[in-house]
Amino acid sequence: MASDPTTVTKLNELMAAIRGYDDPRRAAGEWKQVYKLLQKTDLPTDRVAHVVGMRDLARLTELIDRLRAPAAASAPPHAEAPSRENCRRAMRAFRKRLALTRLDEESRIDSHSPLTKGDDSHMVAIVPPTDWPESVWRELVRQGKLRYVGDGFYQQTNQ
Repeated sequence: MASDPTTVTKLNELMAAIRGYDDPRRAAGEWKQVYKLLQKTDLPTDRVAHVVGMRDLARLTELIDRLRAPAAASAPPHAEAPSRENCRRAMRAFRKRLALTRLDEESRIDSHSPLTKGDDSHMVAIVPPTDWPESVWRELVRQGKLRYVGDGFYQQTNQ
């Protein structure tokens, strides 16, 4: 995380200004500045957009705390990294799930004519198999083998 002290200080000032409003959602200028500052950090852009879009002060506080102490917020204190073998098996299961999902999507018959074959799948991401904990998928993202798209969906990278 980019935990630049000036960014965190400015975000704290903006949050105090937003809290000064009767209705925090009316602080449009401040929220716009918060968005610009958060875009310069390594925080997930979809999460930043959601927090600012919903004008959610509680989640904004969490994001600022995450910038202050990135190591503490990124992983639970007693979390162990998954083994290499576990990651390898999970990746194999992910590829198999992706292939089967694509095959299922491509084999659908067109609603206009029962004689047509399915089209090529334009599927981008899938929900990974639930046989492995979330920590395995995060490790595969960290290794660059998968990419988190959002809402529990992952995409295979071109490695």
